[in-house]
Amino acid sequence: MAGLTADPFLAPALGAALTQWLTHLAALDGAAANTIEAYRRDVTRFLKFLAAHRGGAGGIASVISTTQSDLRAWMAEERSRGLSARSLARALSAVKGFTAWAAERTGGDATTVLSTRAPKFRRKLPRPLSEDGATEILTEIGADAREDWIAARDTAIATLLYGLGLRISEALGLTGAAHPLPPVLRITGKGGKTRLVPVMPAAAQAVAAYVALCPFDLASDAPLFRGARGGPVNPRLIQAAMERARLRLGLPATATPHALRHSFATHLLSAGGDLRAIQELLGHASLSTTQAYTAVDATRLMEVYEKSHPRA
Repeated sequence: MAGLTADPFLAPALGAALTQWLTHLAALDGAAANTIEAYRRDVTRFLKFLAAHRGGAGGIASVISTTQSDLRAWMAEERSRGLSARSLARALSAVKGFTAWAAERTGGDATTVLSTRAPKFRRKLPRPLSEDGATEILTEIGADAREDWIAARDTAIATLLYGLGLRISEALGLTGAAHPLPPVLRITGKGGKTRLVPVMPAAAQAVAAYVALCPFDLASDAPLFRGARGGPVNPRLIQAAMERARLRLGLPATATPHALRHSFATHLLSAGGDLRAIQELLGHASLSTTQAYTAVDATRLMEVYEKSHPRA
């Protein structure tokens, strides 16, 4: 994994420590490859800044003893190069994680770094479709496919995203062994974490309809969903089919494959679903991620209220 390699221009001791930390995250915490790469990049920039700011590279102890002044200067430089508040908050989280790990290994005190507040930013709310819009997408997504089996494939994938709340990578990662879909499907998500997802009858039927038409041999260890030549489906094909469908239906540009997953969560919450249960179904590591859907639901309720409430 490329993300486990530290920058060769770091001081050797820091480079080795960073590599060990990244290895720890990948092996024990199950962090995804993209997360590892982002953390490597963020912490490397911080360590390089610290060396330049102090006039020379230090060791692990110098990182643990980082002052509030050092951190303010680093964050000011990151903002000056155009880093958003959201990205800076992520970078600070990575720096805190590395520093805490280093302090635990050396017996140092990382309180100053760990107590630093991240810059405030407004979290982007998920953009779900309406229930009618989601249903229309499932009906329309395969309408312009050149072959019936491709139309059935696109419909089945979209149904898995909306009916089970899967990520598109999770749906496309299914193998022939998943058919016929069982009552409960075991999904391997981000960071290799697994979860159990109940299968709605409509999803099982959509996948069965695709399998019945698919011209390729769907071996148990091969991809369930196939491209026109028999290889794995490229996610861009589903994105393009979704875009054509939303244009025909007059839906907004936010009507993407991932919006179907957002719609699954939002509509489940609106129907009285438990937030913890929805967290498990989506595979979110943190409940705070799932809580964004409560804000979506509240916003939608306010819109309905504004339109329907009688005014004096």
